[in-house]
Amino acid sequence: MDFGIVLQTDPPASQVVGLMRRAERNGFRYGWTFDSAVLWQEPFVIYSQILEHTTKLHVGPMVTNPGTRTWEVTASTFATLNDMFGNRTVCGIGRGDSAMRVAGRKPNTLARLGEAIEVIRDLAEGREATVDGNPIRIPWVKNGRLPVWMAAYGPKALALAGQKADGFILQLADPFLTEWMVKAVRKAAQDAGRDPDALTICVAAPAYVGDDPAHARDQCRWFGGMVGNHVADLVARYGEHSDMVPEELTAYIKDRHGYDYSHHGRADNPDTAFVPDEIVDRFCLLGPAEAHIEKLRHLKDLGVDQFAVYAMHDDREGTIDAYGSEVIPALR
Repeated sequence: MDFGIVLQTDPPASQVVGLMRRAERNGFRYGWTFDSAVLWQEPFVIYSQILEHTTKLHVGPMVTNPGTRTWEVTASTFATLNDMFGNRTVCGIGRGDSAMRVAGRKPNTLARLGEAIEVIRDLAEGREATVDGNPIRIPWVKNGRLPVWMAAYGPKALALAGQKADGFILQLADPFLTEWMVKAVRKAAQDAGRDPDALTICVAAPAYVGDDPAHARDQCRWFGGMVGNHVADLVARYGEHSDMVPEELTAYIKDRHGYDYSHHGRADNPDTAFVPDEIVDRFCLLGPAEAHIEKLRHLKDLGVDQFAVYAMHDDREGTIDAYGSEVIPALR
């Protein structure tokens, strides 16, 4: 199993770079960041510094979207980083939550997302693609490679990930939901004539190593609020009780009342009081290192190829070091 670290690009950028370097020293192979231009600093600028100060770490957004940058700009940015540092980027992409809503826009449609996945990948790898009706190709790309991994929860999005993406990002670590969603993605890939086992499966969730469960839950409760934004969209689309979406995913948002993106992804988020302890325990990895290892082995058995640690809490360094000394060696 591979491991990634997920950070917000809060200033100073040097701290983000330092944490990524620390993660690489501890055996993490991927460095991810949020991508929301209003809430945080521009990640692609910071990626160049992360790549410059690491040797093997692969970097990318978790996740970008097709709406905040034109597709040829996104492709060219990835291709430039790859040309400079040797194909060490990966494009995590989704419909867009905070990046779009904070700017007063709606998340992108799945149809637009599916088209963008193919266009961005083709352009970044040097092939011709059609953008707004015009065939274009980036002529200087040589031997470029850009895996595109799609984030998804709902049935139509899961199907799209299986049909078009190189990998699937699931932002929660509940084994029941992981099994259900991985099966849906792989079935869609198989139905589309693709090799279902060729898709990389990445589960991303907060991890907090320690012996104080109440404190760990409070530090990670924000994650249930973030996931709740996507769940609310699913409930609006499919209904509160639908065979299309498991109740294990949707039931907990019944007491959700609005969301302020100024606290998005932060441990002190006041809009996450509705998230019960049970959801935090199911969606996140908490407790001593042994508990993390046990849950990760279960996820690995379900087909998970990478676990990406959301490190938005008060012990980022401690968690990175604990994973490097105890958790990662046990899973490799």
